[in-house]
Amino acid sequence: MFTCVIRYQIEPDRLDEFREYARTWIALIRKYGGTHHGYFVPGTDADSLPNAAFSFPGLGSDGPANVAVALFSFPDVAAYEEYRRAVADDDECKAATARFNEAKCFSRYERTFLVPIFD
Repeated sequence: MFTCVIRYQIEPDRLDEFREYARTWIALIRKYGGTHHGYFVPGTDADSLPNAAFSFPGLGSDGPANVAVALFSFPDVAAYEEYRRAVADDDECKAATARFNEAKCFSRYERTFLVPIFD
């Protein structure tokens, strides 16, 4: 198993559009055999989140307020490659891409593949 972590630089004034984009991709990942662990977006003042520096004083700092993260897993590379092939022809994927091209809710992303460490 491996997990794909996608780090987005989002446009804060387009957070609603990003949420719509995220919901579409959660469904597509699940539809094609992946396990989606969710999208995570910046909190607001109403969320009352802790200070980032509380664990290791002097080392931690608040991250940027325009970053969102998605995490999803596939059991192996073959399943991921099959998902990539299938989703390319999916009408929902094409619609999500068209909506993104109109909304431009993020300006950049990084993709990292990680493997888990368990007890």
